[in-house]
Amino acid sequence: MRRKLVAGNWKMNGVTDSLGEVAAIAKAAADHPGVDVALCPPATLIAPAVAVAGGMPIGGQDCHENDSGAHTGCISAPMLKDAGATLTIVGHSERRADQNETSHDAWAKAAAAHRHGLNVILCVGETEAERNAGRAERVVQAQIEKSVPEDADGSWFTLAYEPRWAIGTGRTPTLEEIELIHAIARAKLGMMVGAEKAEGIRILYGGSVTGANAGEILAVDNVDGALVGGASLTAEKFVPIIAAAASL
Repeated sequence: MRRKLVAGNWKMNGVTDSLGEVAAIAKAAADHPGVDVALCPPATLIAPAVAVAGGMPIGGQDCHENDSGAHTGCISAPMLKDAGATLTIVGHSERRADQNETSHDAWAKAAAAHRHGLNVILCVGETEAERNAGRAERVVQAQIEKSVPEDADGSWFTLAYEPRWAIGTGRTPTLEEIELIHAIARAKLGMMVGAEKAEGIRILYGGSVTGANAGEILAVDNVDGALVGGASLTAEKFVPIIAAAASL
């Protein structure tokens, strides 16, 4: 059985005053030991978040493919580890869109993170135009093929399906649409790393997940947790999602 993972992505939100929320979320995570919980605050908060997280995994939101160099504003895997991070997100759709990152970039970042002992949450997902054109399945399959490292397995690698048009909009695919894409993603992983390894890789759903809809989404076949954006910024909104995962 794959344990549920609920991971929060704070994006460009959070200052020192936000550490109380980290501590509150960590306490709730400890109260639900059957669920894995992680939080990815901005890089400026990784070290102080680790200090108050009580062992709850803290991660980065991105990772450069190189260990060091002339890459202004970027952060490397060794830097994330030095700050206390144990995982990182790569390939998020907002970086694919806003920073023009490619699937090859996501692949290189995932490989770099793994090389330095970080766990990886790699994101894939279609745009609204791609879905409306009936291309969602093909887009996700292509992103997986080009983004997922050849040695990926569930001990360090997690895939997250985040339809770009659902992020922060309050809109979500139907449960049937989520189930279809997750099944396709699992099958594609099986073609790449073998069916046995693919069965051990968690596939998260992300995109306007809330306490109100988490239970039904997390109950969908092949949905092994959630990558949560805005609702992860406060314990009040995030803890109900953790509780929903724990109830399954």
